[in-house]
Amino acid sequence: MSNNDILKKLRVALQLRDDEIIKILELVNFKISKSELGDLFRNEDQSNFKQCGDQILRNFLNGLVIHLRGPKENKKDRLPNI
Repeated sequence: MSNNDILKKLRVALQLRDDEIIKILELVNFKISKSELGDLFRNEDQSNFKQCGDQILRNFLNGLVIHLRGPKENKKDRLPNI
């Protein structure tokens, strides 16, 4: 299974639109245009198909964690005052 397949399956499973995926990637300061994103979702035999690299998938997954869970807390914020 390729990174493109994983990205496609996550998009369908989570019912994400292209603009939502772009916003999720922006949460980890990764910029991608809507047309570049569309190239990732094309079939391999279509023109302008782009292979989804490890960096794009990794940043999407990290952004997805922030999107679903919220930003990471500092350890200071979680410790009770004694």
